[in-house]
Amino acid sequence: MNPGIRVVIADDEPLVRAGVRAILQSSPAIEVVGEADNGHDAAEFVRSHHTDVLLLDIEMPRMDGIATTEEIRRNGIDTRVVILTTFGTDENLRRGLTAGADGFLLKASAPAELIAAVEAVAAGGTVIAPRVARYLVSALRAAPTRSQQPQLTLLSDRETDVLRLLSSGHSNASIADILHLTEGTVKGYISTILRTLEVDNRVQAALIGYEAGLADPAI
Repeated sequence: MNPGIRVVIADDEPLVRAGVRAILQSSPAIEVVGEADNGHDAAEFVRSHHTDVLLLDIEMPRMDGIATTEEIRRNGIDTRVVILTTFGTDENLRRGLTAGADGFLLKASAPAELIAAVEAVAAGGTVIAPRVARYLVSALRAAPTRSQQPQLTLLSDRETDVLRLLSSGHSNASIADILHLTEGTVKGYISTILRTLEVDNRVQAALIGYEAGLADPAI
C-alpha cells in the first residue's frame, strides 16, 4: 500500500485546525502528521519532518503564512504549500503568489474540495479557488514590473495545450498522460511557457491561462 499524503496544518485558531484535521482524516489517502499555531513552528516542523503538503493560514503570530512560505522556499524544502484564507481579496495573496505558494483555497471550501485540492497539489498540480483566482489575476495584471499582459499568441499549439491543462490544475504526470508525452517533455514545455510569458512559476502561468479562459471551471 502506498503511504498516505503527509499533511501539516498551520493556523492560530484551534477550532479551524480541528475542523480541517477532521475533514482530511476522513480520506484514507491523507495522513495529518502535525499541527502548528504559528508560522515559525510550521517552518521548523517541515524542515525536520517529511511533509508532502502544508496547509497554511496567512495571519499567524511569530511568522505569518507568507513569510513562512518564503522561508520554506529559501531553504529548498520541497513541501507543497497551500495558502488558506478567509477572504479571496486579501492583499497578502499577491505576496503569497510571489513567495511561491502552490495553491490558494478559501476556508469556506467544501470538505470534498479541500480533500481533492490536497491530493491534486501533492501530485504536483495547482489548485486555486475561483474567487481567489480572479483577485490574483488582477494583482498579476497590475504588477509594476510588467508593462503589458504576456502574449499568449507567442505559444505554439502544443504549448497552449500544456498551459490549458496546467491552468486546470493538472500535474506534470497527468499532462503527460493526457497528451501522450513523457513527463520530461512536459517539464520542458512548461519551462518554455514560463520564459515566454515572463513569469516565475507555474501558478502565475496558470493564472494567465485562467484569465484567457483556458482553464476548466474547476480551477
